[in-house]
Amino acid sequence: MKSEGFYKLSVEERRKLIIEAGLIDEGDARVLDNSLSIETADKMAENVVGIFQMPYALAMNFKINGKDRVIPMVTEEPSVVAAASHAAKLCLPEGFASSSTSPIMIGQIQVVGLKEPEKARDMVLKEKNRLLEHATGKDSALVKLGGGPKDLSGKIITTKRGKMLIVEILVDVRDAMGANAVNSICEHLAPEIEKITGGKVRLRILSNLAVHRLAHAKAIWKREIIGEEAIEGILDAYEFAANDEFRCATNNKGVMNGVSAVCLASGNDTRAVEAACHAYASWKGKGKYLPFAEYSKNKSGDLVGEIELPIAVGIVGGATKTHPLAQLSLKILGVKSAQELAEIMACVGLANNFAALRALSTEGINRGHMELHARNVAIAAGAKGKMVDEVAAQLAREKNVRVERAKELIYELGKKS
Repeated sequence: MKSEGFYKLSVEERRKLIIEAGLIDEGDARVLDNSLSIETADKMAENVVGIFQMPYALAMNFKINGKDRVIPMVTEEPSVVAAASHAAKLCLPEGFASSSTSPIMIGQIQVVGLKEPEKARDMVLKEKNRLLEHATGKDSALVKLGGGPKDLSGKIITTKRGKMLIVEILVDVRDAMGANAVNSICEHLAPEIEKITGGKVRLRILSNLAVHRLAHAKAIWKREIIGEEAIEGILDAYEFAANDEFRCATNNKGVMNGVSAVCLASGNDTRAVEAACHAYASWKGKGKYLPFAEYSKNKSGDLVGEIELPIAVGIVGGATKTHPLAQLSLKILGVKSAQELAEIMACVGLANNFAALRALSTEGINRGHMELHARNVAIAAGAKGKMVDEVAAQLAREKNVRVERAKELIYELGKKS
């Protein structure tokens, strides 16, 4: 599919292009205008009174594991989509390499009121095989697909309220995000755990820190394409984030600009993924909050970027099946598994991080960001139709992207028309 100049086309021209490319059909195009009915929305959440809409955009130029991808992104920030597309273009023709581990989620069962927590843990571990067999019977459909409970362990934590036993069960959730399946298994196991230990089970719920469910992405940006100065600047920016938590928080937010946009477009739980990624950055650093992505130079002097994130997303169940645009996103992506979706999200996160670091360390973040933001400012000032682009272009030329100046330009253009 031709992606060069895609951003210059009108909305209708873009839609025509992706229809011709076979990514969507005419029926899908109508979903883009009427994606969610109030009746469906009312069943998705409590106390619904309306529908909040966000821009649904496509990131271009992505090649992942040798396959061209068009990436749906839902975000209110215009520079996110542009940055991802440009970063992906700069690492062509090779593009991104990605991989992932099995979709293993952790379920936790908290046991309190134990006189001898260590002895209770040993008793649970002695019954490990029976407990796993008991847990397996809770979700036979998942087991038939190759998933289900895989392992069980116990740990003692010391708190202000005394020692607690935490029983952890590992569950392969296949193509689901896994929250409902894991929670159900934990609920199912709780009475058995109480019988074995004589303690009281409190919480029985999954952990969003999915350290066994990792997505990895890697890309190489050639020195002759992005330049030596950009490479050195990105490496300096990376070291800044790696050694300062205040910078690191903003650095990692830049990664989530891309990850969360794809997560939302596919109908997945952005809060769960964000919590997992930030917690993983500290868990991996053994208490030190680290950058999600790492950068280095290879022997040829090219920039190598790598990222590893715990991304628990699904392509079955939840909003992925109830929201029409979420279904359309999966169709455009052409993914066949939750792991494949997670790998794509990791690639987009790496692309957005690279783009942000490149801009920050060379021209500064405001130049490209504010040029794209100018359209929002023009609209906020009251511009409509073709005047939006005229006002935005003038604001960008003047490097004066303010509502007050936009209102002056609208007034001047109005006098001329």
